[in-house]
Amino acid sequence: MAMTLRLTEEETEALRRQAEREHRSMQEVARLAIVERAERDERREHVRELAGRVRERHADLLDRLAQ
Repeated sequence: MAMTLRLTEEETEALRRQAEREHRSMQEVARLAIVERAERDERREHVRELAGRVRERHADLLDRLAQ
């Protein structure tokens, strides 16, 4: 699926500089940034879910430790 990404001049320049630093195309840098952000957010949500389970499972112990 194709899409058009509209960037400001400043954003385009930042993307160009990043692409040069990474020796990649601007398209590849943008695509990887999207993938990395999605993966980071998915990991963050997974950690939140796991932390919630731990809090539920060990609520009594956590309450005692807090006192």
